[in-house]
Amino acid sequence: MIRRTHRPLRVLAAAVALLLPLSGCSLLEPDIAPTGLSTGDKRPPEGTTGLEPFYEQALQWGDCDTGSGECAKLTVPVDYDDPGGTTIEIAVLRMPAKKQAAGSLVVNPGGPGGSGVDYAAAADNIVSPQIRRYFDVVGFDPRGVGRSAPIDCLSDSDLDAYLAKDPTPDTTEEWATDNAQQKSFGQGCKAKSGDLLGHVSTAEAARDMDVLRAALGDGKLTYLGKSYGTYLGATYADLFPDRAGRLVLDGVMPPDLSAEESVIGQATGFDTATKAWARSCVDNDCPLGNSVDEVVGNVQDQLVQLDQNPLPASAGIELTEGWATYGIAQALYDQGMWSQLTDALVSAQDGDGSPLAQLGRAYAGRDANGRYATNLLEALPAVNCLDRPEEGDDQQALIDKAVAAAPIWGRALASESPCPQWPIDATNTPHKIAAKGADPILVVGTTRDPATPYEWAVRLHEQLADSALVTHEGDGHTAYMRQNDCVDKAVDQYWLTGKTPEGGELTCSE
Repeated sequence: MIRRTHRPLRVLAAAVALLLPLSGCSLLEPDIAPTGLSTGDKRPPEGTTGLEPFYEQALQWGDCDTGSGECAKLTVPVDYDDPGGTTIEIAVLRMPAKKQAAGSLVVNPGGPGGSGVDYAAAADNIVSPQIRRYFDVVGFDPRGVGRSAPIDCLSDSDLDAYLAKDPTPDTTEEWATDNAQQKSFGQGCKAKSGDLLGHVSTAEAARDMDVLRAALGDGKLTYLGKSYGTYLGATYADLFPDRAGRLVLDGVMPPDLSAEESVIGQATGFDTATKAWARSCVDNDCPLGNSVDEVVGNVQDQLVQLDQNPLPASAGIELTEGWATYGIAQALYDQGMWSQLTDALVSAQDGDGSPLAQLGRAYAGRDANGRYATNLLEALPAVNCLDRPEEGDDQQALIDKAVAAAPIWGRALASESPCPQWPIDATNTPHKIAAKGADPILVVGTTRDPATPYEWAVRLHEQLADSALVTHEGDGHTAYMRQNDCVDKAVDQYWLTGKTPEGGELTCSE
């Protein structure tokens, strides 16, 4: 029997590169200063012991390697059940408010594995000018990520080979090769990262975020989480409902999703986005076909050909089916890249794999010299494999379900993951979150989001004890600060005043 090996939400990784918005403007006039924010609570959670030194620490701000903002290190225990044991340092960056700070807005761009430090350094682009006036925008690299005791698994050249591999194995030999590569990946993580590998779960990152909240001097957390960042934010609200303030969860990944549901949901989302791109191409004299079906078929044929005969590319890699798949996913995150995707596919059709390979490298954070700027693609499975246990062992049954629901992306997203052979057992069980006692939470979903289907936003909204839902009718991954004033105004008003849309729901069209 083929061992079940499904993909651990890797497509969320590209969110980091694409969450930098296209524009921003001041939406609320006249200028409104925030009201109702609480300050100062350095107490550890009730029922815990030995955490006082962490909650009472003072951040020492200094210069940043990003060239902007103020940076500090937050000390946290590796194991919260053993606060007197080994500690690690969490990298934190603060972009001070441009006027007078009423509090901190903690931000996370997604992944898991995205750098909150880099994200916060782009504060002028990720939040509106009005929010910049009154909030310190604060980002941190979660444990195991970037500058915070980063997980390491493979050398850069080995990671090149891992990403180049066949994402849709369909023969006994290909499956054997895939399983060997997945096992090697997990073993490399354990060898290079040690005990930390078992302590990079989302729940532990959420506990770090509460220590950060205390160190910042905020009584409650004010937060922006995008993509996987919504999972982190929802987990925080579940663990610390009395300290969950104004949380915006945009591009939702519900914590109760099973591994199978996440695979099929994302495959469906990417199918929707692929058809939307194909329709746009056809409407604009598409060089890849005269109908949506023809365009999609053309792309699928190209991937089959690349599986058999990779194309010469650039930067030391060939354009394999694997690299091409990542390149296509990268462009589908943002409709602003659709024309670039079309051009890259045409170039590949003409024998030049460089443009599509460049998109794949952007997805992976790999530069032209073969170096990876982040450890995102190593941290991502490390977190996911702790967060969601595998269910069953019938690989073909999962593939069949995924392909039935999503004929375009189902096989690729259901066919690979190191999690079944991960050296550390999962430490979490997917569960619903109500966050009773938390302040109202603002949930934002985009109807044709490729990576986090709109239905997931509705799902979390219906579970939360107190929430409001903003629906963005449009394309692309996430909505806030992506050229929709209706969404931006609703989010800004919530952070500034605590008010959610009247009636608990708001629909914003393109």
